[in-house]
Amino acid sequence: MTITMIVQLLIVLLALWVGSRYGSLALGAISGIGLAILVFGWGLKPGTPPTDVIYIIIAAVTCAGVLQASGGMDWMIQVAEKLLRKHPDRITFLAPLTTFFLTVLVGTGHVVYTLMPIICDIALKKGIRPERPCGVASIASQVGITCSPIAAAVVAFSAISAQNNYEVSNLQIIMVTIPACLCGLIAAAAASYKRGKDLDKDPVFQKKLEDPAQRDYIYGGSATTLDKKITPEAKRAVYVFLAALGIIVMFSLLQMFDHNILPVYETEKGPKPLAMNLVIQIIMISAAALMIIFCKAKPKKAVGGAVWQSGMVAVVAIYGIAWLADTYFSNYMPEMQAMLKDLVSAHPWTIAIAFFLVSVLINSQGAVVVAMLPLAYSLGIEGWILLGVLPSVYGYFFIPNYPSDIATVNFDRSGTTVIGKYLLNHSFMMPGLISVITSTIVAYGISYLLHSTGIV
Repeated sequence: MTITMIVQLLIVLLALWVGSRYGSLALGAISGIGLAILVFGWGLKPGTPPTDVIYIIIAAVTCAGVLQASGGMDWMIQVAEKLLRKHPDRITFLAPLTTFFLTVLVGTGHVVYTLMPIICDIALKKGIRPERPCGVASIASQVGITCSPIAAAVVAFSAISAQNNYEVSNLQIIMVTIPACLCGLIAAAAASYKRGKDLDKDPVFQKKLEDPAQRDYIYGGSATTLDKKITPEAKRAVYVFLAALGIIVMFSLLQMFDHNILPVYETEKGPKPLAMNLVIQIIMISAAALMIIFCKAKPKKAVGGAVWQSGMVAVVAIYGIAWLADTYFSNYMPEMQAMLKDLVSAHPWTIAIAFFLVSVLINSQGAVVVAMLPLAYSLGIEGWILLGVLPSVYGYFFIPNYPSDIATVNFDRSGTTVIGKYLLNHSFMMPGLISVITSTIVAYGISYLLHSTGIV
C-alpha cells in the first residue's frame, strides 16, 4: 500500500467521520467533499453512483411514508402496544421482538420513536429497570433492516450480487437473516433480563425519587397510542401495504421454484424476465398511489412525516458514501485484491470484521453494503458466505450517536438508559455486540446449509 493510497484512504475515512458527527444529510454531503478531493485533487476516475438501489429505496420509502400519512402506521403501533401492555412482565423479550418486526414490515427502524416511550412507561409501571427492554429494543429496531425485503441493505445485497453472477432474491436473503437475527435478539434479551440493579435496589434511582418534582416527572406521565382514533381508511392502507409485500414475496417464491410469471423481454444476451428490482419499484409506487386514492392519505403529510424524511436522508447518505467509496476502491482494486487476497482466501468470514468496522463509521447498513460488497466479490468471496455475514453490517451502535439510540436515552425518564461517562460504556453496547455476533454466526451456518441444498 503506497503513501498516496494511505493518504487518500484517510481522506475517505475523515469525510465519513466528519459527516457522522454532523449527522442527517451531512453524511452524504460531506462525502461529496471527499469525492471532490479525490477526483479534482488526485485525478481519480469517478466511481458509479448506486442508482438502481436508490430508486428502490425511494419507491419503498414513498410507500411507507404514505402509509404513515394515512394513519395506518398508528394502527400498527397500537396493535404492538396492546401486545406489550397485555404481558408487561415479559417486556424485555417482547419489546425487541415488537420493534424488530415493525422494522421488517416497514423497512425503516425509525418507527421506534413512537413505540419507545410506551416501552419505558410499561417497564416503569411494572417496576422493571427500563434500561433492560429499552437498550435491546433500540438495537432490534436496527437489526430488522437486514431482514426486511424492502430495506436498502437487502435490496442492495440482491442487486449487487446479481451484478456479480450470484442470483439471490430478497426472499432468499431474509430466509437467512430473519431466523439468525431472531436468535441474536433473544440472546441479547436474555443477557439483558437481569441487567443492572432492580429499581428498588438502585441507590441512584431511589435518590431521584426523594425529590417530589423528579418523582412526578418519572411516574407522572403515561405514554400511549391507544387513545388515537383509527379510521377505516387507515386500516385499509395497512391491508394495501401488506398486500404489496405479499405480491413481492409471491414473485420471489415463484422465481425460486423456476415458475417465473413475470414479463420476458428480448435483450442482447437473449430473453430476460423483468428484474425483481423493477418489480419492487413498480409494486411499491403503485401501492402508494392506491393508498392516496382509496385511503385518503395526503401526499403533503407523507412528505412531512418522519418515515419519508428519514428515508430521503438515507438516500442522500447512500448516494454520497457509496460514490466516494466506489471511487476509491475502483481505482485501487488490483492493490486491494493483492493485499487482502491471502487473508480472505484462508478465512473468508473475516470480511465480516471489515463490514462491522466500516459500519461503525457509516450510520447506514445499506451504505455499507453498497460500499463494501463489490470489493468483497472482487476478492473472490463466494456469495453464500457474504450472505452469511450480512448481519455484521450493523455496527453503528458502537459509538452511540445514532438518532434512535439518543432518542431512547431521552425517552427513559428513569435515567437508567445512558450514554456513559466514557462514551463506549453505554446501554446499547452489550446487547448490540451479543446480537450482532450471535446473528452473524447463526446466519453463516444457515447460509451454509441452504447453499449445500441449493436453495441459496
